Amino acid sequence: MKKLILIFLVFVSVVTQAQYPSLFEEANEAYANDDFETAIAKYEEILANGKTSVATYYNLGNAHYKLNNVAPSIYYYEKALQLDPTDEDVQNNIEFARSMTIDDIPVVEETGFEKKVNQFLSTFSYNTWAYFSIAFSIIFVVLFLFYYFSRKPLIKRTLFGFAIFIFLLGGISVFFAFQQQEIQFNNQFAIIFTEEADVKNEPSPRAETAFSLHEGTKAKVLENYQGWVKLELSNGTQGWTENNNLKRL
Repeated sequence: MKKLILIFLVFVSVVTQAQYPSLFEEANEAYANDDFETAIAKYEEILANGKTSVATYYNLGNAHYKLNNVAPSIYYYEKALQLDPTDEDVQNNIEFARSMTIDDIPVVEETGFEKKVNQFLSTFSYNTWAYFSIAFSIIFVVLFLFYYFSRKPLIKRTLFGFAIFIFLLGGISVFFAFQQQEIQFNNQFAIIFTEEADVKNEPSPRAETAFSLHEGTKAKVLENYQGWVKLELSNGTQGWTENNNLKRL
């Protein structure tokens, strides 16, 4: 009986895994035929089943862009960049999508050493840094085994030196992975999804409206309070808006 259950579970797993490439191809075909609503539905079905990828987010962003859905297109491009900050296609397309937004908010650039460090860490996602650390660990083990079984002193010294160097690179990669993960955790962002969102000085519907934001604008999430969210814009301006005005990245 246990064997039958195991076989059934393996069969279900194989069938489930096989359906996603097919669904992705169907979504791509719908997109190619300008049936963007169908393409969006199929891409979202893939995401609903936990199958995230740069390609899925990117294509979703493209489909929404074709329909002039400003906020969703920017949202999904941002999700793609979270997985791969170096993807040039996503970087280019998100700039086109941002050009459709109403709000023109100047960005206060970071300066000095912190800027350089953050730029370097953002070269890869924390998953990529983690993959680097795994690769370096495997190389270290291989070099150590060659060192251990080698009989020639010169080769042993050379292998030992390389092994230590690779070990240090692995440790640095682990550190960078945690740093990048911490940066992403501490920097939670959201996209305004309503056509116009009032931003108030306090988390209350009776509070004075400080300014308004429009769909597609990206803001940093600082705090949550009883259905309200405190936001900070790229120019440092802060305010409160209702939670249903935005969608978190």
